[in-house]
Amino acid sequence: MSETAAGARLVFMPSRVRAVGFALGPSVLVPLWIAAPLLLAFLVVAVLTESGVVWVLVRVVAGLAVLAVVGLVLASMWMVATTTVRWIEFRPHENPTQVVIARFMRSKSVAVADLERVVVVERFRLGERKSIKVVLHRGPGWEIDCEPAFRAPLSLVDTQVLLDWLAGRLGSARTAVEYRKVTDRNFSRPAEWWTQSDLAALWRVPVGAVDELADRHGVRRYAYTPRIAATYTLTVYDPARAYEVAEEVRGERARNPQADGTETAPDA
Repeated sequence: MSETAAGARLVFMPSRVRAVGFALGPSVLVPLWIAAPLLLAFLVVAVLTESGVVWVLVRVVAGLAVLAVVGLVLASMWMVATTTVRWIEFRPHENPTQVVIARFMRSKSVAVADLERVVVVERFRLGERKSIKVVLHRGPGWEIDCEPAFRAPLSLVDTQVLLDWLAGRLGSARTAVEYRKVTDRNFSRPAEWWTQSDLAALWRVPVGAVDELADRHGVRRYAYTPRIAATYTLTVYDPARAYEVAEEVRGERARNPQADGTETAPDA
């Protein structure tokens, strides 16, 4: 977030060069990583046998790898140039009437009065924020996702600070500023689900109290046999919901410390 001569700017991509580098890296490395073992094998066979057919195959594999790199590089450049938002700027400083949306090579202006709402979307996984973005809505079928580049300063900004900043820019136009939390629940079962001991440590309750607390707060569970021919089953719990419950439990204890008698150390 910064101030310019024209207005107040929210920067998503501080550097064009770094953004291009992150986009092009996989485009170059992935095809070469896939083609390298095959190309090396053909080279060894060609050198040992001196076969003309094998040398032709070497050239074919090398040519296909080059074509794949070129195709992916062009596709990545096109995606960066057409979909990535570098910054948005609210102009003028006092009572903004225009939002300038700058992409990689061009920009466009949208009237603030035409915006229906601005939504800050925060995605969490295992209780940690993985991404944050600002979505501009101007009616059905028209929305622009503005997501910070990798390690951009905006990716670390406090959510409430961002919401307050946007509300300050859009308050005069009465454009709604909303917040949406998205929790990633795509965990493989049972490898990434949590045991009773894990939840007891997270919730700061005895192991024996985990099931009752999980039932009360609607935490999904899954019973499975850890290995073939095992004589027992293990119950594991949804880690995404577990983190949400941890926040709820902390809130309950803060409001009424005497109401919850489970504030004891977890069982060993």
